[in-house]
Amino acid sequence: MKPGADPVNDRILNILLQNSRLSYRAISRKAGVSVATAINRARSMEKSGTIKRHTIQIDYEMLGYDIDVAVFMRVSKGKLLEVEKRLSLYSNVYAVYDITGAFDVLVMARFRNRRELDSFIKRVQTLEYVERTETNLILNKVKDSF
Repeated sequence: MKPGADPVNDRILNILLQNSRLSYRAISRKAGVSVATAINRARSMEKSGTIKRHTIQIDYEMLGYDIDVAVFMRVSKGKLLEVEKRLSLYSNVYAVYDITGAFDVLVMARFRNRRELDSFIKRVQTLEYVERTETNLILNKVKDSF
């Protein structure tokens, strides 16, 4: 079943997005369904791959990561996948996307300070096949969830 096609599944997913550690009893109460329904629906969505994993949300600023950036990159010679694989190995990188437009790749990364960011950008610019980068500092997160 496609997302949005089942209002019960949608309610359960939204509840789990807010707190994946809730008991099935609490999920069933919030979703307005029986405990058995909540269990069966959640397990079915796990089995189908709709729910890929249960995780936590970390406040990275509390850990000292105050700088988030979006780095746009142009990659040459059809080496997009090769460059993206290398970029995904950097510990500060939390997302790598293929994009359309003037750039080929969008890298989302976070850093503790400007020195870390500067070092990262200089390393990335030396990667073979990276033609150009444009870095945008994220000033404020208005929404940081689905």
